[in-house]
Amino acid sequence: MNNILKRTLLPSLIAASLAGVTLVPAKPAAADDQVLRDAGIGAVTNVVTGAIRGHGSVLGNAAKGGVTGAAVNGANGLRSTHNRRNRNLGQDIGVGAGASTVTGAVTGDGRHTLGNAIDGAAVGGAIHLLTNHK
Repeated sequence: MNNILKRTLLPSLIAASLAGVTLVPAKPAAADDQVLRDAGIGAVTNVVTGAIRGHGSVLGNAAKGGVTGAAVNGANGLRSTHNRRNRNLGQDIGVGAGASTVTGAVTGDGRHTLGNAIDGAAVGGAIHLLTNHK
């Protein structure tokens, strides 16, 4: 059943994603000039959480954390200039958890979905704590 869903759902999802990205760009990229800072915070945080959980390699966890940090930055970049300095904790944690879960699925770490979500939530929380009001 799982293979049937992958074979029927994934091609449609990829085609819809490509059409949405290439044909209908609603807004320019939302990441701001601090994307490398957030990616670095995400990489370090995810390495630490991966070591605490005893899961994944340092390099794999750093890559997943960097992608998650960049996603948190991008979601925050969608907000107005004033609101970028006053980050939303729930949004940062939610985006971090979602991005880490998706990144884990793409990289083949889909067996640990809950752990990936927890790692991503930790990344979002760390970024929020370290960069709020800056």
